[in-house]
Order: sequence, then structure tokens, then C-alpha cells
Amino acid sequence: MRVRIPILKLNDCLLVSIQWELDDQTALQFQEDLLHKIHETSANGVVIDLTSIDFIDSFIAKVLGDVINMSKLMGAKVVITGIQPAVAITLIELGIGLDDVLTALDLEKGLEKLQQEW
Repeated sequence: MRVRIPILKLNDCLLVSIQWELDDQTALQFQEDLLHKIHETSANGVVIDLTSIDFIDSFIAKVLGDVINMSKLMGAKVVITGIQPAVAITLIELGIGLDDVLTALDLEKGLEKLQQEW
């Protein structure tokens, strides 16, 4: 059985807290699930919390960058929270473009930042 990442709706926002290291199939399923959820709920924003993720590989980093860009194309602002130092280093070293992506230290600050953007 494939594990799915829960995507919660709060007002006009979707909340995602990734609690375990992602494998390739789970990352791709998350990408598909999030895009469908944005479409069906007409969410204006997405907060993706990475606090529990200590490292990511190049494929997961690319999928994360793609998810962010695809969400923005669908009209949802994205805030990434809880980025660990090793994850930040990996994203920059791989050239994963997170231009214009809001970041925050934790989920609460991420929600505040998203609400300020509306």
C-alpha cells in the first residue's frame, strides 16, 4: 500500500506537513494529489511544512520545485516552512529555482505570511 501525504484545507488554504523522508513514488503522488486538491477546492494558498525532512535527494528536490511552480501556475501562492539547513543547501546546489517563494520558520508563521499576501 502506498502512503499518501495528507493535505488539509483551512479556509482558502491547503496545509501540507511532510512527516517522513519521501521516496520517488510518494513524491510524484503528492504532486498529483496537491494539484488536484488545488483545482477542486480553488485554494488561494498552500503551506508546505518540511520541518521533519532532514535531507532530500536531487529527484525529490526537483519534484518539490515543480510542485511549487505548478501550484503558482494554478493561482495558489506557496509558502515553504521549516526548511532544514541540509535541505536548503541541496536546493541551492542543485539550482532548484524557488524565486518568489515565501518562506517561514514554522507552520504558524507560514500561515501568517500567506494571509498577509492576500
